Amino acid sequence: MEQLLGILAKVVFFAFIVGMFTLVIWVFVRSNKEDKRIRRAWAELPQVAVARGWTYEQRARGQATQYCGVGPMPGSGSNLSAWHYITGEFRGHSFKCFEHRYNSPMSGNAGERKRPTIEAIFMIALPGSGQPVEILRPGKTDVLLDRRPRMQLGITEFDDTFRVVTTKDEDFARGILSGSMTSFLLMDPRSRKSPLQLRDNELFTWYTGTLSRQDLEEKLNYLCDVRDQIPAQVWTGA
Repeated sequence: MEQLLGILAKVVFFAFIVGMFTLVIWVFVRSNKEDKRIRRAWAELPQVAVARGWTYEQRARGQATQYCGVGPMPGSGSNLSAWHYITGEFRGHSFKCFEHRYNSPMSGNAGERKRPTIEAIFMIALPGSGQPVEILRPGKTDVLLDRRPRMQLGITEFDDTFRVVTTKDEDFARGILSGSMTSFLLMDPRSRKSPLQLRDNELFTWYTGTLSRQDLEEKLNYLCDVRDQIPAQVWTGA
C-alpha cells in the first residue's frame, strides 16, 4: 500500500511539473502572438495616415500635456509624449488620436521588466465651446475613487445606465442630453464601452489598450455620430 501511495505521489508530482511547464510555454506563446499583433497594428497606422491624407508621428513629445485631466490622463504633467499621434479630418471634422503611456507600480512582478499601461485617446472638434461634461458608466469603485456628484437627468433607464458628471453648468449638460441623444446612447451598443467627455470645443473617448486601424475607425465614427446627436441650439446658447 505504501509503495502504491509513493508511486501515486510521484505521478501527481510529475503531472504538476509538466502542467507548470505547459502553462509557462502557453503564456509565452500567447504573449508573443499578442506582441506581434500589436506591432503589426502599429505598423499599419502610418500607412493609413498617408492613404487618408492625415499626419502621423510615432512620438510627439509634449503634445499629450494639453489633455491632462481628460479621461485616463493624469490631472497634471509636463512634456507628456503622445505616441502614434495622428491628426487630420474624419467625416469632415478635425480629429486627433494618440496613445498615452505610463508606468503603474502595480504592473509586472518583481525582477520582471514592467510594461507600461497604454491608454488610447480620441477626440474630434465640436462646432462650439461648452462647459465640461462627462458621460460615463457607473463603476463599483466610484464611491472610493471618484466622489464627484452625478447629475440625475430624471429618466430612470438613463440614470441607471450612465453617470453624468458636470462641475459647472447642469443646464448645458441637460442641453447636450436633450432631443434624441438619450435614446441614442441607450440604444447604441458602442456607448457601453466608450465613455465620453466634452471639454471646451472637443469631444473625447478612450480605452485601455493600443491603437489599431479598426479601433481608430470605430471610435472616430462613434464620436462623429454622438456629435451629430447634439442639438444645434446648444452651441448658440453656450
